[in-house]
Amino acid sequence: MKFLIDNWTLILVALASGGLLLWPSIKGAAGGTLSAAAAVQLINRERAVVIDVCEVHEFAAGHVAGAKHIPLAELAKKLPEVVKNKELPVIFTCQSGMRSKSAAGIAKAQGYANAQSLAGGLKGWQEASLPIEKG
Repeated sequence: MKFLIDNWTLILVALASGGLLLWPSIKGAAGGTLSAAAAVQLINRERAVVIDVCEVHEFAAGHVAGAKHIPLAELAKKLPEVVKNKELPVIFTCQSGMRSKSAAGIAKAQGYANAQSLAGGLKGWQEASLPIEKG
């Protein structure tokens, strides 16, 4: 106990530096890595397929224009039916980017090497002033 009391500043510095080392990992867990601008380029240049993994009511409220809908719970089963060519880029999106990051992991496990998650999800898409569809 005397060691802790005598060296509290060293312990505080060690904890702070550890936190700063972990910050990029924590920040990266908040969503995907593909920006909205990069997603548009993939869609236009490489014919990327956009898949929204939101629930039905969320998809009806608004989604990326032209996106196909597969709820996350059904993704492993339905993805091969919707995207037959595993070489095409596949962009996953949801409301915030959390579910789409999981979806990209599922797709990569199934052999879709070009699967990516849209950073910020639909919110990031809207912040970039890109079109959404409803219904």
